[in-house]
Amino acid sequence: MPAPDAGRAPLRIAVIGGGPGGLYAAALLKRLDPARSITLWERNAPDDTFGFGVVLSDETLGGIEHADPAVYQALRAEFVRWDDIDIVHRGRTLTSGGHGFAALGRRRLLELLHERCRSLGIELCFRAEAPPAAELSAAYDLVVAADGVHSPTRQAHAAHFAPHITSHRCRYIWLAADFAFDAFRFEIAETDHGVMQLHGYPYAADSSTVIVEMREEVWSAAGFDALDEQASADQCAKIFTDALGGRPLRGNNSSWTAFRTVVNERWSYGNTVLIGDAAHTAHFSIGSGTKLAVEDALALAACIEEHPDLPTALGAYEDERRPVVASTQRAAAASLRWFEELEHHLDQPVRQFAFNLLTRSRRVTHDNLRLRDPAFTSAVEREFGCPPGTPPMFTPLRLRGLELRNRVVVSPMDMYSAVDGVPGDFHLVHLGARALGGAGLVMTEMVCVSPEGRITPGCAGLYTSEQATAWRRIADFVHQQAPGTAFGVQLGHSGRKGSTKLMWDGMDQPLDTGNWPVAAASPLPYRPGVNQVPHALDRAGLTAIREQFAAAARRAADCGFDLLELHCAHGYLLSGFLSPLTNQRADGYGGSLTARLRYPLEVFDAVREIWPAERPMTVRVSATDWAEGGTSAEDAVEIARAFAAHGADAIDVSTGQVVADERPEFGRSYQTPYADRIRNALGVPVVAVGAISSWDDVNSLLLAGRADLCALGRPHLYDPHWTLHAAAEQGYSGPGASWPLPYRAGSRTPPTGRTDAPRPRLRLS
Repeated sequence: MPAPDAGRAPLRIAVIGGGPGGLYAAALLKRLDPARSITLWERNAPDDTFGFGVVLSDETLGGIEHADPAVYQALRAEFVRWDDIDIVHRGRTLTSGGHGFAALGRRRLLELLHERCRSLGIELCFRAEAPPAAELSAAYDLVVAADGVHSPTRQAHAAHFAPHITSHRCRYIWLAADFAFDAFRFEIAETDHGVMQLHGYPYAADSSTVIVEMREEVWSAAGFDALDEQASADQCAKIFTDALGGRPLRGNNSSWTAFRTVVNERWSYGNTVLIGDAAHTAHFSIGSGTKLAVEDALALAACIEEHPDLPTALGAYEDERRPVVASTQRAAAASLRWFEELEHHLDQPVRQFAFNLLTRSRRVTHDNLRLRDPAFTSAVEREFGCPPGTPPMFTPLRLRGLELRNRVVVSPMDMYSAVDGVPGDFHLVHLGARALGGAGLVMTEMVCVSPEGRITPGCAGLYTSEQATAWRRIADFVHQQAPGTAFGVQLGHSGRKGSTKLMWDGMDQPLDTGNWPVAAASPLPYRPGVNQVPHALDRAGLTAIREQFAAAARRAADCGFDLLELHCAHGYLLSGFLSPLTNQRADGYGGSLTARLRYPLEVFDAVREIWPAERPMTVRVSATDWAEGGTSAEDAVEIARAFAAHGADAIDVSTGQVVADERPEFGRSYQTPYADRIRNALGVPVVAVGAISSWDDVNSLLLAGRADLCALGRPHLYDPHWTLHAAAEQGYSGPGASWPLPYRAGSRTPPTGRTDAPRPRLRLS
């Protein structure tokens, strides 16, 4: 493909695809430079459209208003607006207000954009396939590929754009009803075949979009795979007759489909650029497709206007849009997964279920929902059990004989600062400061049960009396100076990930000298050719390590720790038994999940027998390996079920770090869906971890029933008094966040400027 002419602004422009994104891009580019010659190809007729209504946010409308007031005014006259969301579940309807939606018919949107393009002199070619992308790129200065989720342009240059396309587990169909819902409506139907859901919203005074969605196996069991468009519409109308008031549904070339998430490594190639669904998709449950396409068009036109040459402009367009799209796709993925797992939430209390649904994408949170609808949010808080004036995070929780004054946990964080396994002054200050900072529970780093069980030479241990004395000193400080803060110990063994350098000297790199032998379930190195090949533990080795865990637990009890956590995650020894990727044993400790669980459960039982009965025990697990063939979400539920049956009081739900070639889906609160799944499947308390960074996130996760405790690491490194500051920022001063007496004078945010200016007394009109 020829490189774009860096010395010439694009005057001849080809647009492939006549959806909202392509049309709006053409209109903007022509309006910015009337000398441009722009041709748009659309394979369908002008009045052909799929789907019914489209939703645009106030943010997107603001961009349209600024860029093209004529289009904005035309849209404004057509929009249907509403504020409420109705959630109907098991015969009860809960309404949450203050959300602010605007929608109009897709066909009418296209008509308005057609009119705008024609008025600007853009050539619109309908019922016409665009010439091949290579021909267009040779004949035009710029080719805008807005040719949809199945983009032929993307396929023609797949080697360069490098698309990744993921199909998901639900089937859905776009339908319409000839009346207007008075709110955005979510309704759940529990049928003999499984759970189905309706998403409905008005787009005209007499019309609503209705999307019906269900898991693939439910769709098949209900016989939808054998029904045509009209029969599907009729059957959906029967299932959701209450929502529709007995009225029918109609289609428009509607068919059942599985949503496909499209991600491209690159969005431009030479003078060809992808926008809208050709570049990226995001699940319809957050109303993002048309919004993203229109915003792409705005950004592309602006970047071409702002930069002197096309290569720079296309690079700037991608740099600007990619982070925004990635954030939207993460939110859409969270929403999509929530609906895929809908059946696991159905038994929640009705208000908690509604709150969970509203906050499913993590874009709506407890704090902004409280601003939108304080009465609704207060009702959810009362149902949760928040004392008056108490944020959810400062509601107490009891585990056995231990009552935690709040739901914040300082997550275990390896400090790599021990000497011969002995924690020193650094640990006293580090853990003591976080205990003074107000968290309900402060956890040690992983404390190793033997010298060979250390990750690095700087890891702490609990296998000698000297180490126990040092830990007792720290526990005494926490209990004496931070009364009300619980202190927990995490016991673990590094397994095949041991004998490595301190993190800042080379994470997971073997020591230059002084390596010790490592052991694991199977003789598989963490990274072949880099890390040691571990020896597979025999019966004697298994027994010896089990007894090391029990001995460490006895010392931990004597030290005065309030809670003990068994580390069965992150690819360390016990985790290595659980994952099929790291356990290839042929004896009774390998093979089926039941067999892979056997040794970790033996260790748990040995520790539970030693650990005082009134003190709780938790287990940290990796709920997915983020790798093909590894632990699945279903496996994680069964692992948690087994530990709970053996007496675990809570499951600390982490993910990954089991194999070196993992591919995590990083993002805000990205691990919490796994905690959510375990909690709602088993009813066992869970600790959520993973990029939880704000007190608003904590409140949201708790109130939605996705977690009982939230563990935060990096925020507590940034601010040891994170919990107390969260209380101050929320105006809370109750027993869930008690400031140490010497610090009480700092319990309010220091003033940063004058606040003594005279207040206005008169208001003149």
